Amino acid sequence: MDTNIDFKNIWKQQTSNKPSIEELLGKLKKFRHENLRKLILANIMLISTSLAIAFIWYRYQPQLITTKIGIVLVILAMLIFLFAYNRLFMVFYRIDNTQSNHEYLQNLYTVRNKQKFMQTTMLNIYFMMLFVGLCFYMYEYTSKMPAMSSAVAYAAVLIWIGFNWFYIRPKTIRKQQSKLDGLINKFEEINNQFKEL
Repeated sequence: MDTNIDFKNIWKQQTSNKPSIEELLGKLKKFRHENLRKLILANIMLISTSLAIAFIWYRYQPQLITTKIGIVLVILAMLIFLFAYNRLFMVFYRIDNTQSNHEYLQNLYTVRNKQKFMQTTMLNIYFMMLFVGLCFYMYEYTSKMPAMSSAVAYAAVLIWIGFNWFYIRPKTIRKQQSKLDGLINKFEEINNQFKEL
């Protein structure tokens, strides 16, 4: 059976109270623009942060090798994350209103697989490298502090990473998956309806 059905024309012929195909395509367009905006914002923020960190290294010339290793690890974590994240750009860019249902579904499946990779593997690598990099970076400065102040500084970083890891990350992942799964389910439902015709 041909899976490349023209949803737009068949959907217009239906008389039931189902949401219009234009509404569904509007949600897809909104999803696409939202994700492209997030992608661009992530690029701006992480590149700006990397440049600021590099400027700090240049301006203040850290003395210990651990500080330099920490800076490199933090910048590298951001760049690796961005490299993987930017691979989603072409997938989002390809989604438009001229595609068939099969192409919509394939692009949405691709987005789901890439997002899953980003949410698991890449975020794990990012947070690990960021945490280790920050610990190395802080060593030079915390070694000059009293022991209690050093412990508080490291605890603050650990709490911040933990909060992001255990609260922000799962909440963001659930929200992203919910939106994407909703779109996929609607397109699959439409696809199944037309297979029954």
